[in-house]
Amino acid sequence: MNKSVKAWAAKGLGRMIGGSGMLLLAGLMVAAVDLRGALRVPSVFTDHMVLQREQANPVWGWDDPGTKVRVRFGETEVRTVADAAGRWEVELEARPAQWEPETLLIEGTDRLEIEDVLVGEVWICSGQSNMQWPLRQTWNGDLNALGADYPGMRLLTVPRVGTQELQDDFDGEWVLAGPETVLDFSAIGYYFGRFLHETLDVPVGLIDNAWGGSAAEAWIHREALEGEGRFRRIVETAADKEAQMQTPEAREAHEVALEEWEAAKASAEAEGRRVPRKPRSPEAWLSGNQRAGNIYAGVLHPTIGYGIRGVIWYQGESNASRAQAYRDLFPYLIEHWRSEWGQGDFPFYWVQLADFREEADVPGESAWAELREAQTRTLSLPNTGQAVIIDLGEGNDIHPRNKHDVAARLARWALARDYGYDLTYRSPEFTSGRVAGSRVEIDFKGFGSSLRTVDTDTVKGFAICGEDREWRWAEARLVDGDTVEVWHEAIPEPVAVRYAWADNPDCNLFSEDGLPVTPFRTDSFPMITKPES
Repeated sequence: MNKSVKAWAAKGLGRMIGGSGMLLLAGLMVAAVDLRGALRVPSVFTDHMVLQREQANPVWGWDDPGTKVRVRFGETEVRTVADAAGRWEVELEARPAQWEPETLLIEGTDRLEIEDVLVGEVWICSGQSNMQWPLRQTWNGDLNALGADYPGMRLLTVPRVGTQELQDDFDGEWVLAGPETVLDFSAIGYYFGRFLHETLDVPVGLIDNAWGGSAAEAWIHREALEGEGRFRRIVETAADKEAQMQTPEAREAHEVALEEWEAAKASAEAEGRRVPRKPRSPEAWLSGNQRAGNIYAGVLHPTIGYGIRGVIWYQGESNASRAQAYRDLFPYLIEHWRSEWGQGDFPFYWVQLADFREEADVPGESAWAELREAQTRTLSLPNTGQAVIIDLGEGNDIHPRNKHDVAARLARWALARDYGYDLTYRSPEFTSGRVAGSRVEIDFKGFGSSLRTVDTDTVKGFAICGEDREWRWAEARLVDGDTVEVWHEAIPEPVAVRYAWADNPDCNLFSEDGLPVTPFRTDSFPMITKPES
């Protein structure tokens, strides 16, 4: 239904409900349905939308089976017929960026006019809470919002709906980027879009579908996971928990937990302490963001096929304890989305996990470091990129408030790789290491830049071990712009080196352009996140 029709119907219903309002309401609801006819489109097509430039754009919807449907946008007109299920789809021809707004006209059993449509760059902003995190809760978010007068930037937020049933639509609409609308939009998404908007001087559309705390497997079609043998453990774990969550015992246990929580809450409030988190119900898990396939079906599916340039992604915290499995799961997610979208290997750029928790006194193992490594390995897929932010986290907060610099590092990838700007965009990465006596020389690829230290001249962040695999903090020095020498006086025969290998590493090696060196290890010792067989 056209959003203006929805608004009109809602206002009318609000005025008419009175003492016998329920009867009137039922009648008016029927009238409203009749008014709109059978023709409808999903909420990804509303006033103020942005179409992706320089590529064909699908437009789809529903009408009575067999209905002839005509779609017109500017000089382009396309016709089709609704199939036996009532679904129809057309493809608008590619066109360049366009600032002059036009109307997307759709005619079938009814007539829909989607107004103020621009053509520019469209990006999906996806992941968990650090992508969802709104501008209003970031450093200087209020200040940045004051100047957010960008009528050529359009924002669409997809509600968080967790289900196993594939959804075709959602409740949402495109809005213009202004001082009020940007405050509750993804901060990273907004800043990323603003970098593109101001640099490219074209309209930009951003679709925010992030869901805090979400697991990667929730973003993948359940049937696709079940068809991949390597994800057997994920599928079986989900099935077991589904069965358990639907038992009388689970509901009874939740009732007991609620009673205990009420007592703990009362005690905390009386003593001025922080109230503990309320226990989640079994139903909340079943419709939540951890269940395999839930977010794909309820959030992603209604938007699949909409013309986009690419995806920016910030997720991994919820999968850190299963980092080894993420080596397969994350690249599969990317390939799965690309296959479903049918728009080729579109750009997919992600944020590597930030530094978090207490700094370690001694070097050792880290699930977060293993998750970061899994993310780095995913760079083997074509047209992917990683924004390293090992310097931007906060040890006492999983949600670092500096989202501006995170978005800037993502924007470097897009502006350099997709739009041709001469920018350094990739963090330096380990390429090789060689033992020279009691020292190890580590070579890096700087991707157009050379290495430097930040804050102090002393190189920090390296650990080294011998055959005993007992890790020690290492001494290190820059040999030149691409090589670091690493050693420890108590290890005459080193066998492995690691850099920034911790939940919250103290490290200070950067490129001359301000991009932190990518955490790495030279060893292939067993991972602590390897599942028990």
